Amino acid sequence: MVLNLKGIMPPHITPFDEDEQIDELALRRLVHYWINSGSSGLVACGSNGEAPYMDRTERRKVIEIVVDEVNGQVPVIAGTGAPSTRETIDLTKDAKDVGADAALIVAPYYFTPNDDELLNHYRIVLDSVDLPVILYNVPKFTGYNMSIGVIRRLVDEYSQVVGIKDSSGLIGRISELIAYVGDKTSVLAGTADVILPSLEVGASGAIVAIANVVPKLCCDIYDAFQRKDYDEARRLHLKAVLLNELLVKKNNQVSAIKEALNILGQPAGLPRKPSLPVRPEACEEIRTQLLKFI
Repeated sequence: MVLNLKGIMPPHITPFDEDEQIDELALRRLVHYWINSGSSGLVACGSNGEAPYMDRTERRKVIEIVVDEVNGQVPVIAGTGAPSTRETIDLTKDAKDVGADAALIVAPYYFTPNDDELLNHYRIVLDSVDLPVILYNVPKFTGYNMSIGVIRRLVDEYSQVVGIKDSSGLIGRISELIAYVGDKTSVLAGTADVILPSLEVGASGAIVAIANVVPKLCCDIYDAFQRKDYDEARRLHLKAVLLNELLVKKNNQVSAIKEALNILGQPAGLPRKPSLPVRPEACEEIRTQLLKFI
């Protein structure tokens, strides 16, 4: 498959049953919900997929299930980042083995690397695996922003770096990335509150949490922008901003997204502990507000 990093790609959840086991049938059903809504790719085992709460065998299983169910309809991007370089290499090799089209590799977390360590980490991974790589900056979870200087060097040195997902939510930073490397690699918005501004400055698309719940709304923003219907794109974007505020900023992100999907009749299951389902009052707010968006 030719990897075309454009449009909306949900960084999808992993459905777990009451025993915290992967619900394979639910995952297979959800794949069709996202694809049939116009998604141009799926991102498995990312932050919303609760990858840090899964072991290597489980992560491989999720990617394998998604690749099988997608059956070549859209690219499958596998989240393979981990705190250590060695584990990142192992997870990325697993993703390639089961047929993923690319790897989304988050910056190492827990211990904060300096720029030399970060550059060395990615160089070793890129030299060790034969798979297109999307760099992933998500300071909300790692505690720091990847240096734009490091990103520029990696893009210049490796044609294998096919994209950057930036979840800083900072349109100034995204603009700077596009100015420096946008002619060499795809820059992708990582938060729903900057989908439209990112497209306006040249982003290729977005990998955003709420696309789990309202993939069609997110795809409609992208499509309206592509056909130059900017008023419609703006109207839809503002709806997405409000939903993002509720599901991502106000509540536990994964728990709220799963609750919203369950409300819509999609089998999202439960979050894995230590995350808990959203409180009853939050659940009711999500239910009330969600009806305004569908």
